Amino acid sequence: MEVFSTVVNQLDSLIWSMALVGLCLGAGFYLSLRLGFPQVRLIVDMLRLLFGDKKSEHGISSFQSFATTVGARVGMGNIAGVATAIFIGGPGSIFWMWIITFIGAASAFTESVLGQAYKIRNSSGVFMGGPAYYIEHGLKCRPYAKLFAIIAALGPGFLLPGVQINSLVLVFEEAFAVDRVIVGFICCAFLAFIIFGSIRRISKLAEFLTPFMCLFYMGFAAFILVSHWEQIPAMLHMIVTSAIGMDPLFAGIIGSAVSWGVKRGIYSNEAGMGCGAIVSSAAETSHPAKQGLIQACSIYVDTLLIGTATALIVLLTGTYNVSDGQGGLLVNSVGNIEAGIKWAQYSLINTFGTWSGKALAIIIVMFVFTSLTGYCYQAETNIRYLFKRNKTALTSVRVVFVLASFFGCLVNADAIWALGDIGYGLMGWANIIAIILLAPKAVAILKDYESQKAQGQDPVFNPDKFGIHDYTGAWKKYQKF
Repeated sequence: MEVFSTVVNQLDSLIWSMALVGLCLGAGFYLSLRLGFPQVRLIVDMLRLLFGDKKSEHGISSFQSFATTVGARVGMGNIAGVATAIFIGGPGSIFWMWIITFIGAASAFTESVLGQAYKIRNSSGVFMGGPAYYIEHGLKCRPYAKLFAIIAALGPGFLLPGVQINSLVLVFEEAFAVDRVIVGFICCAFLAFIIFGSIRRISKLAEFLTPFMCLFYMGFAAFILVSHWEQIPAMLHMIVTSAIGMDPLFAGIIGSAVSWGVKRGIYSNEAGMGCGAIVSSAAETSHPAKQGLIQACSIYVDTLLIGTATALIVLLTGTYNVSDGQGGLLVNSVGNIEAGIKWAQYSLINTFGTWSGKALAIIIVMFVFTSLTGYCYQAETNIRYLFKRNKTALTSVRVVFVLASFFGCLVNADAIWALGDIGYGLMGWANIIAIILLAPKAVAILKDYESQKAQGQDPVFNPDKFGIHDYTGAWKKYQKF
């Protein structure tokens, strides 16, 4: 197992080099400029559209799409991932996490617009789409599309699930002294019941759980924020100065701050990875830009709210360590407690008492299940792209998904997180290049949306206007004859 950990960590370092970090930041900034920063200009539209489009027999509603993507994004990246970023990159990593969230919202907008524009209606009458579809039909490169589909089936379907279960069993082990294998088995049995349903079952679960779990966790953070209000200015000063190398204590790890802030920010919100485009393509809406704005909003909820809540919890209570990158510690406040989910758990226990550690364990269950069901849908969509209506392939990916999830309770956290990073990293390389190449199409679609809106119309999408062949009739309902 030690050899396995060494190999996956080396592969992780290779994929997540500064080249990928630079690509994520550069793509987000480039798309923000090309689109005119819709993540700021159209923020009112984001909120209005969230509840605007209703579900239909062919797809899920805008809110269900939002809840499903937020549910998939809000997971261990927002808690254990943020804590890990602080451990390796220092408090400054939070600043870079904010930066990648802000500019990454443009990446999320772009991929979701493209996912909607090139979506199809499958043989069951249900909408499907994502990077594989817009790469094939937008870039006219089927081999590239197949490559992405393979990566996207492998990432969410095999490499990513273990992270969620690993953190869940750790927090349950701490809160209830329950054997991690037993917890993992029970969770995976319930997971199997959920995923052998459909996107509707997944979206209904997410629609129910997502608001509750986010508000409950934010409640903990709000209490800590109020009770430590006098420390807030100093904390913000530490975050900003350490992010740009002006804090003497953390100046030596500024590279780690940038790298891990971006890396864990991406892990948290998935902007540019193609994940949001897959789920948002299942929604029925009259114009792709609407889903693009909704998905940009989900990035804000995920990282600026939930991820920042974790940062507040551990930084304001002083429940964190910071590595010097050479085996020592620049800050040692929690001794040998492993960086990750237990930092947040100990922060709550020290603030509220032991009951809060148990409450967090329950919240984690909801975080984990919404993330896992979102992952499974993403993997399934790409399997359907590769194998069409092959039921054996679909059943196989679900079985592998459950086994990969269970694997998370058997392997150490370091190796499991490295596997997850590899999954996202591969998807990032494949998808970001595609959305940069297709950026002119997304810009044109946004201009069309704003032009119709300026004329007092409810924007309606005509794929023919953009040279998109709607060969399955996904947009037929909105066409005028």
